[in-house]
Amino acid sequence: MKDKIVVITGASSGIGKALAYKFGSKGAKIVLAARNMASLQAIETDLQKLGIQALAVQTDVAVENDCRILIEKTLDKFGRIDILINNAGISMRALFIDLQLDVMRRLMDVNYWGTVYCTKFAMPHLLKTSGSLVGVISIGGYIGMPGRSGYAASKFAIRGFLDTVRVENRKTGLHVLVAAPGFTTSNIRRAALLADGSVQGETPRNENHMMSAEAVAAHIYKAVAMRKRQLILTFFEGKLTVFLGKFIPKVLDKFIYDTFAKETDSPLK
Repeated sequence: MKDKIVVITGASSGIGKALAYKFGSKGAKIVLAARNMASLQAIETDLQKLGIQALAVQTDVAVENDCRILIEKTLDKFGRIDILINNAGISMRALFIDLQLDVMRRLMDVNYWGTVYCTKFAMPHLLKTSGSLVGVISIGGYIGMPGRSGYAASKFAIRGFLDTVRVENRKTGLHVLVAAPGFTTSNIRRAALLADGSVQGETPRNENHMMSAEAVAAHIYKAVAMRKRQLILTFFEGKLTVFLGKFIPKVLDKFIYDTFAKETDSPLK
């Protein structure tokens, strides 16, 4: 990874921030993208103190032109792109029947379209370097998650999009990784949108038993280095859940429903 140029969206906190430090510690040069410029600049400064070259670019991935500018500023600073990690994302928590459609659109704009926009503008440059294109989804990109219809839909869409890009580029040298962490300690549940678009504020799950963002970043780093096509994290929440969804989906449906129904203030009755 030494001197590789790595662009990370959603880099102001959680998995994105952890990825910046992980790749940076291996010698990569980091481009940090997110809406919160103050947080990005603090991370940029800290990385530079550690001897890691970094560039902070304020970016709302739901805005096409912001994604174009992100790639342009990366090229202006470093001249190329070796790895793009589409990590930016938001969640939601409400039954679909109660959900305002604007909330669904917001989820798709950030999670799905943000991935499409950044990928579109970075692709020509990733092809030049035989680079890596990464999408961070979740187990919600493989199974239906009650109360998270917009979130699951966006993550399914990202997986379908990136799987297709991979097939299209079988002969170009482009590496495409779809990474699906399980529940991870981060701010995503506190920032999740409710039915009316307001912010949830409190996490409904016990964060103490989740994988840390740093552990997830270490797994993603290894998967990129090995140029894997798929990464599903944790055995029980991840690999076993995906397996059951393929072979005994009715059993999994009941288990998933019962699990989410036990959450604090669950919208499931």
